[in-house]
Amino acid sequence: MALTGRTALLAALGSLPVGIWEPSWTGLLAVNAPLAVACACDYALAAPVRRLSITRSGATSVRLGDTADVTLTITNPSRRPLRARLRDAWPPSSWQKGTETEASRHRLTIPPGERRRVTTRLRPTRRGDRQADRITIRSYGPLGLFARQGTHKAPWTVRVLPPFTSRKHLPSKLARLRELDGRTSVLTRGEGTEFDSLRAYVPGDDTRSIDWRATARQTTVAVRTWRPERDRHILLVLDSGRTSAGRVGDAPRLDASMDAALLLAALASRAGDRIDLLAYDRKVRALVQGRTAGDLLPALVNAMSTLEPELVETDARGLAATALRTSPRRSLIVLLTTLDATPIEEGLLPVLGQLTQRHTILLASVADPHISTMSRARGDIDAVYEAAAAAQAQSERHRTAEQLRRHGVTVVDATPEDLAPALADAYLSLKAAGRL
Repeated sequence: MALTGRTALLAALGSLPVGIWEPSWTGLLAVNAPLAVACACDYALAAPVRRLSITRSGATSVRLGDTADVTLTITNPSRRPLRARLRDAWPPSSWQKGTETEASRHRLTIPPGERRRVTTRLRPTRRGDRQADRITIRSYGPLGLFARQGTHKAPWTVRVLPPFTSRKHLPSKLARLRELDGRTSVLTRGEGTEFDSLRAYVPGDDTRSIDWRATARQTTVAVRTWRPERDRHILLVLDSGRTSAGRVGDAPRLDASMDAALLLAALASRAGDRIDLLAYDRKVRALVQGRTAGDLLPALVNAMSTLEPELVETDARGLAATALRTSPRRSLIVLLTTLDATPIEEGLLPVLGQLTQRHTILLASVADPHISTMSRARGDIDAVYEAAAAAQAQSERHRTAEQLRRHGVTVVDATPEDLAPALADAYLSLKAAGRL
C-alpha cells in the first residue's frame, strides 16, 4: 500500500506494520517512546495561535457583481516560526458558488517577530451588509505531526451596493435633456413652461409664441422660447411589499425598480430637480430627503443596499398618507409598484384621488418577459394553454393600466432591462410638456 510521508515517518519511528493496522494516536504513543517524543517536540515547536495579533483593512463597500479585497495582517510575536493554514470565514453569499474554498483559505509562514499579509477577495452575490466571521488558524510543527488550533475575531463589514446597471443609458438621456434645455437645438413651442429668452421669428414658428410687446419695441418679430421647469420636487416611492419579492429572471422585482429609480434620480438631479426617496410596505423602510445633487446618488445607493422585500401586503392607505406627509407641496410622485389587478384595484385605486388631487403621478411596473414568450408559444396542447394563460395575464395588466390612465396616472410597464430607460423617457416627456 502506498505510504504518505507522514505515515512513513510514523512507521519508521515505531516499526509499525502499517499495511495491517491503521494507527490511532493513542496506540502510537503507547507503542513507541521515540514516536511520543517526536510528537511532543513537534507540538512544542508549533507557534502558539492565541498570541497572534490580527487586524483587518481594505474595502468597506462594493457594487454587486464587483470584487472587494479585505486584507488580514497577522503578527507573530512568539519566538517560534508560524507554519499555518488560515480560514477567513464570511457568509456564503460573499462569494460566487464554488469559489469559497479557494478565496477564504490561505497558507502562510511567518518568522518570529514578523508579520505577513493575506488578502481575501470577496465577490458578493446579494446586496446588503456582509460581516466577517471568525478567523481559524491551525499552526503546525516542523514535522507536521501535531497542530495547535484557535480562532480570532477581527470584525469587518463590507456593504454591497446596488449595481446600477442602467448607468449606461445616462449619456443618451442627458443628451435629450440638453435638447429640451435648448443647449444643442432651438426649443420648440410646448417644451417646458418657464420663459427663457426672446429670439427673432423664423418661418414655421408657432404664431402663438410671438411676443407682441417686444415686437412693438423693435423692427423684427420676436418670439418667446421656453425651457423645462427646474427646481421641481420628485418623490421616488419604492413598494417593498409582497409583490416586490416576485423574481423576474435572477433577481426580485425590487432590484429592477431600484435600478430604474437610480437612473431617474441621476437624470433629474442633472436637470436641477430635487429628489427624495421613500421605501414603504406597512412602515417606512428607507427615507432619503434633502440631499444636494452631489450627495444624492451615494445616499440613495446606501439606503437601497440593505433594502429587502417584505412578505406582507402593502398598506396602500399608509403609503399614500406617508407620501403626502413627505411631499406637502405639488410634486411628481414616481410609484414603483406592481400592475397586478388585485393590489391596484383593492389597494391603490381607492386612495389614488388623494394623490392625484395634489400631485402628478407616474407609476412604473416590472413586466415579466417570460409572459411575452409564453404568449407566442405554439406546437402542442401544453403550449397552447400556456399561450392562453399568458394572453389573459397581459390583458389584465393592460386593463389595469387603462384604469390608472383614466385617473390621470402616467403608466410605464416594461421588462427589467427596459424599465429604467422607459421611466427616464416618461419623465422627460412630462418635463417637456410642462406637467411637472
